[in-house]
Amino acid sequence: MDTLTTTHAPADSGVPAYARDFGVRERVVIITGAGQGIGREVARQFAAAGARVVVADVNGGRASAVSREIIAADGDALALTTDVADKASVEAMADEVLHRYGRIDVLINNASIFASINKRTFDEIPLSEWEQVLRVNVTGTYLACCAVAPAMRRANWGRIINISSDSVPRGIPNYLHYVTSKSAIIGMTNALARELGSYGITVNCLRPGAIATEVERTHNPTMTFRTKILGEQCLGRGQLPEDLAGIMIFLATSAAGFVTGQTIAVDGGLTHSS
Repeated sequence: MDTLTTTHAPADSGVPAYARDFGVRERVVIITGAGQGIGREVARQFAAAGARVVVADVNGGRASAVSREIIAADGDALALTTDVADKASVEAMADEVLHRYGRIDVLINNASIFASINKRTFDEIPLSEWEQVLRVNVTGTYLACCAVAPAMRRANWGRIINISSDSVPRGIPNYLHYVTSKSAIIGMTNALARELGSYGITVNCLRPGAIATEVERTHNPTMTFRTKILGEQCLGRGQLPEDLAGIMIFLATSAAGFVTGQTIAVDGGLTHSS
């Protein structure tokens, strides 16, 4: 019979092994786009759970503000100014994390462009905007995965969590570049799970619905749109950033070690099939 080697979370005296499997205490977690919105709340939740959180954002001021919030609450955080669309910037991020903590356990690819996008028919999207959205949303995710993979391979342990969107199955019109980019993330997740599985690295994808954050959108949803979304969900309330944190924390643990290559809808049942 083959012997399976299981890597558990860092030891914590007095805590049963099965309980440690569900924890992220002392795990080093990189969250891109963590200076605001979903990323900020997820960073706060991971820190509250005992993780060492790397707040990576293209806006260094916002990253530092979130880091200070976490540290003020007795958490462990490192703020890094990171442009995921720039290979050198992403590689520098990974190098700095390894210098500070000695390892990289979890990568959450949250950074993306959406709020600033103007609503247009597909043939009116400027080519420069099309390329920028794909550069950040798709290439940025790819570059971050490339940057952390060597450390995860050496450790024979790692968790990569990518973010897609409910706009993919719903085919939301007038955001073709965004929908296309988030479709690519699902395919990337499937292929990376195959390539990295032999190293004990899992790669999964979350597909959230419409989430209310403090980030201002170029085109804010109308009340009619919000009411329509709520009417289509199984759960009758709006989605909040913290609704993603729980499933992310689970996927980051040893307990989720046999879950990989999955795209999980976290949308209150919005895309639930009858």
